[in-house]
Amino acid sequence: MNQSFGAMVRKPSAYLPLAMSITALALLGGAYIVALATGHAGLQREPDEGTIAHLWQLLMAGQLPVLLFFGVKWLPRAPKQTLYVFAVQVGAAIAAMAPVYFLHL
Repeated sequence: MNQSFGAMVRKPSAYLPLAMSITALALLGGAYIVALATGHAGLQREPDEGTIAHLWQLLMAGQLPVLLFFGVKWLPRAPKQTLYVFAVQVGAAIAAMAPVYFLHL
């Protein structure tokens, strides 16, 4: 069964991790905008992790079972397209992790 990349990305197990990474990135972006609007210089590391940090962690960790399911189901059927989808998913996850790393959150 050979599927196109577009058909593969429309599978829920392919787009859910992407959506979760984008949501995690949007949480950080929203927190940054709120921090600027309230007069802070930007995102600050807090001694006690807040709700946004916990949601970010849940979104990033929650992707793993979905990614595993996607890989187990589709890698044997369409390896090339599956690896392309994995590359996009990894890119989205790195984009969501980059602010945490670079801002030392």
